[in-house]
Amino acid sequence: MGDVEDERGTTERVLTLLGLLQQRALWTGPELGERLGVTPRTIRRDVERLRALGYPVQASNGVGGGYQLGPGHDMPPLLLDDEEAIATAVSLLAGAGSGEATLRALTKLDRVLPTRLRHEVSALSGSVVAFDGSRAPIDPEVLMTLARACRDEVEAGFAYPSSSGSTVRRVEPYRLVASGRRWYLLAYDLDRDDWRTFRVDRMTEVSARSWRFRPRPAPDAAAYVQENIASRVYRHQARFLVHAPASVVRAQIPAAAAVVRERGRSRCEVLSGAGDLDFLLMHVVLLGHAFEVIDPAELGERCRVLAERLLGAAGASSTHLAD
Repeated sequence: MGDVEDERGTTERVLTLLGLLQQRALWTGPELGERLGVTPRTIRRDVERLRALGYPVQASNGVGGGYQLGPGHDMPPLLLDDEEAIATAVSLLAGAGSGEATLRALTKLDRVLPTRLRHEVSALSGSVVAFDGSRAPIDPEVLMTLARACRDEVEAGFAYPSSSGSTVRRVEPYRLVASGRRWYLLAYDLDRDDWRTFRVDRMTEVSARSWRFRPRPAPDAAAYVQENIASRVYRHQARFLVHAPASVVRAQIPAAAAVVRERGRSRCEVLSGAGDLDFLLMHVVLLGHAFEVIDPAELGERCRVLAERLLGAAGASSTHLAD
């Protein structure tokens, strides 16, 4: 029993030492020994224990020397006190619309956040708003509920708008995907027996259920969601072969408007959708590159009709100028 208590005491002391090293740039051996109530020799041993765990504790001798925590090759765990944990969680919640890395960090913090801090984090996050209106309004707790369901592989339920009003959806959530100013959930819809993409800001009454599921073979989440919002939801879908590098075209077209695939060094395929074929043609023409229509076949005919109309307009313009 004594060995267990000694080991626990050593672990607590080493963690306290790590917390001190994270608070200040430099500590002398005697300062650390006084704070922890141990000898300088014990401090040296605890420093070696931290180094063995991957923390790059640097030591220097002489006047102005001491112990300091330096940068390492890998990112070791950080120790946060209550105030630091609350500040970090609120900052992540405020920036939840900025990308998947933010959500991953928030999900990791959520797993270990003590229950006593959750209410304070929730209350503080409700007071944070964006002034530029660049993000679609979204409840951070909804995002976290879905993130937990994805992480824990449990079913989720929510109400979602449809042509007949609002329907209750039961899904196996797979991934949350950020696209511009919106978040999307890729999930397997249990009632429709297929993969579906849902806009998170359109969901209401979101809940995670207790039923666990075994993950199915899934499509690439980012590619599936991008293709869905760029083309599948529209009446017409079209593919073009554009004579320009994919990197150039991607810089011209928002990711939510089209899927751009490389087709060699100097060409790319553009997949997009719209309610009107002429609208699609107009946008591809305005890219300023030579292009070819891959499909649908009727789009080629629309090219000829519009070309004749434009040539006629150019001819009429020349006639008026001559007059």
